[in-house]
Amino acid sequence: MAAQGIQAPTIDRKELSGPALRTFFRIAELWRLSVDEQMALLGLTARSTYFKWKKHPDTVLSKDTLERISYILGVYKALQILLPNEQAADEWIRRPNHAPLFGGRPALDRMVSGQVADLFVVRQYLDAQRGGWA
Repeated sequence: MAAQGIQAPTIDRKELSGPALRTFFRIAELWRLSVDEQMALLGLTARSTYFKWKKHPDTVLSKDTLERISYILGVYKALQILLPNEQAADEWIRRPNHAPLFGGRPALDRMVSGQVADLFVVRQYLDAQRGGWA
């Protein structure tokens, strides 16, 4: 039986987009991501869009882009918890990883595949490493 009167919360993309992009760009700087890596994580193909967002982050992002940034924020947060040394946490995505999920390659290789599902999988892996979803 479906619950009546319960609705999923409405996402205000306009309100979330600016802070999400600014936070993404700060993480990208900490992770030393190239423009191409940033574009792949954001799901962008047009460099002009990337540079427009970089210059004017107060835009309205698509649900897909907000979802991508949400997973990246989750990866960042999980790494800060798992690896309290900031430098180690920020470098983790570039280090070879022998977990079956990565096959000896860095997590960043999987994350920049262009697929939202790969961002989800990396976040899920890190959440499992720290003992749950909370």
